[in-house]
Amino acid sequence: MKRLLLSLLLLLASGLPSLAQSATTLSGTVRDAAGGVLPGVNVFLRGTFDGASTDSVGAFRFETRQTGAAVLVLSLLGYQPQELPVALSGQPLRLTLKMKGTPHALGSVVVTAGAFEASDEHRSAALNTRDVQTTAGALADVAGALNTLPGTTKVGEEGQLFVRGGAANETKVYLDGLLVQNFYAGSVPAVPARGRFAPTLFRGTVFSTGGYSALYGQALSGVLQLNSTDLAAETQTGVSVSSVFVGASRTKRWERTSLDVSGDYTNLTPYMGLLPQNVDWVQAPRGGSGSVKLSHRTGQAGMLKAYGTWSGQRLTIGQPSPEAAGRQQIALQNRNGYLNTTFRSPLRHGWSLQTGVALSRDDKDLQPDTLRLRTLEQAVVGRVVLTNDSVGTRWNLKLGVEGVGQRVTQTYQLQATEPISFQTSFTEQRTAAFVETDFQLTDRLAGRAGGRAEYSALLGLANAAPRLALAYQTTEHSSVSGAYGRFYQTPDNALLLVQPALRFEEAQHAVLTYQYNHNGRLLQTEAYHKTYAHLTRFDGRNPRNPAAYSNDGTGYARGFDVLWRDRKTVKNLEYWVSYGLLDTRRQYRQDPVSAVPTFASRHNVSVVGKYWVPKLNTLFGATWSYGSSRRYHDLNREGYNQGVLPTYQDLSLNASYLTRLFGQFTIVHVSASNVLARPNVFGYRYATTPDAATGQYRRVAITPTAPRMLFVGVFISINKKSPGDVNERPE
Repeated sequence: MKRLLLSLLLLLASGLPSLAQSATTLSGTVRDAAGGVLPGVNVFLRGTFDGASTDSVGAFRFETRQTGAAVLVLSLLGYQPQELPVALSGQPLRLTLKMKGTPHALGSVVVTAGAFEASDEHRSAALNTRDVQTTAGALADVAGALNTLPGTTKVGEEGQLFVRGGAANETKVYLDGLLVQNFYAGSVPAVPARGRFAPTLFRGTVFSTGGYSALYGQALSGVLQLNSTDLAAETQTGVSVSSVFVGASRTKRWERTSLDVSGDYTNLTPYMGLLPQNVDWVQAPRGGSGSVKLSHRTGQAGMLKAYGTWSGQRLTIGQPSPEAAGRQQIALQNRNGYLNTTFRSPLRHGWSLQTGVALSRDDKDLQPDTLRLRTLEQAVVGRVVLTNDSVGTRWNLKLGVEGVGQRVTQTYQLQATEPISFQTSFTEQRTAAFVETDFQLTDRLAGRAGGRAEYSALLGLANAAPRLALAYQTTEHSSVSGAYGRFYQTPDNALLLVQPALRFEEAQHAVLTYQYNHNGRLLQTEAYHKTYAHLTRFDGRNPRNPAAYSNDGTGYARGFDVLWRDRKTVKNLEYWVSYGLLDTRRQYRQDPVSAVPTFASRHNVSVVGKYWVPKLNTLFGATWSYGSSRRYHDLNREGYNQGVLPTYQDLSLNASYLTRLFGQFTIVHVSASNVLARPNVFGYRYATTPDAATGQYRRVAITPTAPRMLFVGVFISINKKSPGDVNERPE
């Protein structure tokens, strides 16, 4: 009806000759000189409001009622503007366009300090979604794959991201620009956690290990930005059967809309009955999950997306204990619900809008021995970002606000004859505003400057965090960049439940990067220095005493990271080698003195290789990981965190065989982690009191739950239109 009224108004304004006038549809793709897609290009007809922005795959589409000769304009920061004459006759125009980078401009001098990026949006890509799926040892877990990059420490008993001397809670995850409150599934001590989201949900990831953008906050060490897919590529049905789970999915694609529905059930009971275990599984991990994702293209270039997921899991594990019983039992029940809704659209005069709201509810019930600890967290996150790419040829502008509402309740119950329970809770309302600009100072010098301000109603405090990054192009394929910034984070929920009258924890980052990227080869080296202030401390002998809490903790982390990736030297082979050197000390939480954290390794190395064998239709992969000795607190020796663990080593292998089963595209995937059964040790549990005879504290080693992990899966895509013959190498 709205379009009909608009057409009638146009008829009145321009007369009867326009009655025969029909709209012309202009569509196509925009790529750079190397053939890479260019998202975010403004494509419009000069002198009109008719146009669109290219999407994540560089595609655009819009309609115009202009007729005759016209000029199509292409503009993107860092690229030479283009003007192309077109003839508008009412017939569809399909165009394949290319843009040249402005010599030595921001388009080629990418500000990369502190960021290993993986998406089509940034050409300094290090990992993509397919890498997450095929990296040996990662088991299709986002954090598992990112742990092969420099700047991370493999903490096997946690399974989370530990970045440059920071604890796991210092790296935050954003999905389509919205902070994710509970990215990892529930777990128990010494059992590694996995991310809740499947890698197929994402079209790209950006892993910032320092000096990240002012658009993101609440993280002292790093930010993982996950960008979900837009419209599904095609209609298809998927069936998955593996050694640990079964799943099914259905994707329906219409012209402007797609709907994805999936579900799976996991039960490790049969699997753990076949392979030896280092622990006693009273109830092996089991659970189910389901998700729905709706994507709809609005208008000429807008996109509305809604993603919802629910998951539930439970397990009961018996672990070795140094106490007289010789065994401790922990049960876990976790239920999680998450809804993420976002909208983006170009506006007028060069402005574009990105906005979204996310809701989450996480209910975790943990029962160690005779205790019960139930934590319920409910949160809502909202965000609005306005971007203007037309304020000048050498700079753009981003403005935004976001808000977080959070309610956390914890019940602590002594399950004795007469149970006694204690309940604590807090409510947080946090708001933030930010501004940022990418700019070009000279032909070779570009940068990014911004600032972020936050206010916490719970803490009753505000902060201001400036950020600055500069990049200088040294040669056609290399650049040097640097970044500096302040970063703030509210204390962890477990601390706020005991003492909410705390202050923001603070870190300062200084990062210097050299990058060479050409012809399928990437070399990135990075030196960094971080200082910590106002870290939360408490009395480790009485952690539930709020009077013993303070914010006088300090620390530092400095080091050097190297990443080399090669996709061209050997045909059908790609590999990367990463190395990280870390020097860090801190005094926080229950630390009585400044010490090396128990989660930090001085040296970390990963070698990842993938080789495609066309004759076998198989992709083979291998990952070798090494971490130097970590520290631990030995109760039987003087000092603090003075114990030294053995080095961490792991060799993992996998293979993916592409074939057809019942005429449908099928992948058979086999993977094995720690194939050499390396006896890695992650720490020790000590008895609460010394032995009466020896005066020494008994201890037991914390080890992986099993010597190795073996996974076999079959993934069938029904009605999938394969992009090529099954013998083609998967890209």
